[in-house]
Amino acid sequence: MEIQVKPIQVEHAKEAQILSKQLGYEISLNDTIANISEVLSSKTHVAFVAIENNEVVGWIHAFKTTTIESLPFIELAGLVVDEKQRGKGIGKILIEKIKEWCKEQNVLSLRVRSNVKRKEAHQFYLNNGFKEIKEQKVFQMNL
Repeated sequence: MEIQVKPIQVEHAKEAQILSKQLGYEISLNDTIANISEVLSSKTHVAFVAIENNEVVGWIHAFKTTTIESLPFIELAGLVVDEKQRGKGIGKILIEKIKEWCKEQNVLSLRVRSNVKRKEAHQFYLNNGFKEIKEQKVFQMNL
């Protein structure tokens, strides 16, 4: 298995959309294209795809966060590996790429939030060096 990791491009949108659906995110292709375009134009966001045999088998997106009350950190906004490809180390490869980006940004903290229902994801993150630091609730207001 040879995995290539490349910066995400708009032409990866269809594959990214399909992979997102595997996690339950129903987003249109047009919205996926718009989101990738916005990430590409941002200095504080980055995203990569994992490619095997010319096929996108995973993607990762992270962003830098600066708040008044704490030191800057990088947060994983999304990580998905094709359900048929899980357990092969692809997620770890993608996380390593983000860790490189963290160093380029001079940021020493990488965070991820994971839905309480995603027990397998929690174990994956623990196995890849993350430590659980808190639980929280997320509130949203639709405008």
